[in-house]
Amino acid sequence: MESGDTSNEGSETSEPYVGMEFESEEEAKDFYVDYARRLGFVVRLMQRRRSGIDGRILARRLGCNKQGFSPNTNQDFGTEKRSRSSAREGCKATILVKMEKSGKWVVTRFVKEHNHSLLFSSSSPYNSMDDKDNKIKELIEEVEFQDGLCVQYRDKLDRFRIIRIFVPRLQNCTPA
Repeated sequence: MESGDTSNEGSETSEPYVGMEFESEEEAKDFYVDYARRLGFVVRLMQRRRSGIDGRILARRLGCNKQGFSPNTNQDFGTEKRSRSSAREGCKATILVKMEKSGKWVVTRFVKEHNHSLLFSSSSPYNSMDDKDNKIKELIEEVEFQDGLCVQYRDKLDRFRIIRIFVPRLQNCTPA
């Protein structure tokens, strides 16, 4: 990686920018995958352009795995498949790297914005799988707690409805 950005030794991966240079396509891909992991999204290998002469890869586009929309998979023939929800949400986050005549790979386009929430923010303290598993457990416990509250509120509401039905009848009763 060049263009004055050698600060990859710190705890955070720097952000890609147009003009950023890499020694190889693999280095560019590894950089973007690491950047994505730290921000909380997954990379999809989108497109590549090959040389018509020798078949070398000349450009590579990488993007968020939620980029685009799933193709229509409804088929009128064959076995019926269980429908699944799509992970794609039309996200525009992408990076395009091209090989220059010098042999260096250069970022020629970078779209940072996502149209969906990321799994973890860049300032998230959850960087290992154990931390992420613990956070998932905490969230599950919170959901279960909130479900318990819902049951309690539903019970109170039901008791309130019963009281509203019987209290007017009791008010009309005269002592004997």
